[in-house]
Amino acid sequence: MKKHQGPPASERSPWGARERTSAHPHPNPSPVKGEGLKGRGEGQKNELRLYGFNAVRAVFERRPQAIRKLWLAESRIGDLKPLLAWCVKNRIGYRVVEETDLDRLAASSHHEGVVADVLRVEPAPLSSWLRGLPDGPALAIWLDGVGNPHNFGAILRSAAHFGVAAILLPENSTLALSGAAARVAEGGAESVPLVRLPASREAMAQLRGADFALAATVVRGGSDLFAQRLPQRLVYVMGAEGDGMDANLAAQCDLRLSIPGTGAVESLNVAAATAVFLAQWRR
Repeated sequence: MKKHQGPPASERSPWGARERTSAHPHPNPSPVKGEGLKGRGEGQKNELRLYGFNAVRAVFERRPQAIRKLWLAESRIGDLKPLLAWCVKNRIGYRVVEETDLDRLAASSHHEGVVADVLRVEPAPLSSWLRGLPDGPALAIWLDGVGNPHNFGAILRSAAHFGVAAILLPENSTLALSGAAARVAEGGAESVPLVRLPASREAMAQLRGADFALAATVVRGGSDLFAQRLPQRLVYVMGAEGDGMDANLAAQCDLRLSIPGTGAVESLNVAAATAVFLAQWRR
């Protein structure tokens, strides 16, 4: 990478990259050096490193004030002009870098030419979410043991598409939004709030108190999803990728639902199954 004389200190951004002065960055951006090229996990604990064009664009559209740093490939300058103009106006540092630098920043080659550090949104308590929920039909997803970030991202994408009101995370679940999940969600992570549940018994009591029915989604032994009349306010409880949902939790639900199939394969994976369940409720 050839060297380039950087701007004076007064023109630099707070994090060491060149502060652009218009929405049309210079065609020969300054080279990448040390500062500003931290690997995944080196930022603040309250920040999340996102990558993927739609994931970053969704944050800009919904909560631009959450953006803290931005890196992009030169090929993305035209696509991201409004975001770059906003960064200049609000003194948010950004850099035009090489693809290999983006690979390192994202710890992935699937960054689609843009990486950003943004503020995390912590899951809301169940009681707070229920207080703000309007009357009428509503659908939520309770994730019991789901841990794969790609499945989580696919679930978020389907949830955004079908208008799910929230993803409910168990009390002790370590599942959290990651860069990989946000990229797979294609912007859906910004549309569907995450909600933290209390202990299972208390969570069920609060949900039923808000007129929700709970449906355990099981591979076999449940009622035919396509023949069942579904409640207007419903929580689907989706099980882990390998073992399915916890049997004790399933026993406490109001409904047990299964997706009928040919039997040629044992079951759908949790992300594909979730999309089917959501579509049937929406129908």
